[in-house]
Amino acid sequence: MRRALEVAVTDPADGAPADDVDAVADIPVGAVVYGPDGAELAIGRNERELTGDPTAHAEVLALRRAAERLGRWRLEGCTLVVTLEPCTMCAGAIALARISTVVFGAWEPKTGAVGSLWDVLRDRRAIHRPEVYGGVLETENAAVLRAFFR
Repeated sequence: MRRALEVAVTDPADGAPADDVDAVADIPVGAVVYGPDGAELAIGRNERELTGDPTAHAEVLALRRAAERLGRWRLEGCTLVVTLEPCTMCAGAIALARISTVVFGAWEPKTGAVGSLWDVLRDRRAIHRPEVYGGVLETENAAVLRAFFR
């Protein structure tokens, strides 16, 4: 989770840590995909403003990059760590990618789709249901988001 937090506050333009969270254009959410062996496969941070792409959420970008690196879309055995509870789009992408484990930091009561508002990933009707661990380093993750929105 600490690696995902680091990714969240890194400036995607130059890859350097942002001096100030306020200087980051996109909501500071970071995601990391780890392979079955625990090695880091890919990272992503929100890039909607940077790219003009409404689907450029941290989770989606990390999943795309991990799939590209592995040469397959099925990410079975992989773990996604993200600083904020995924939204419905991201939860759907996680399920479609067959991620085995999801670990997230701050809960998102307005748009969260992994337990807060909806529970897409643990819905009994879903074809794929990963293990989910929420609230990991919740205080630290929430502080970064609060600072951004302040």
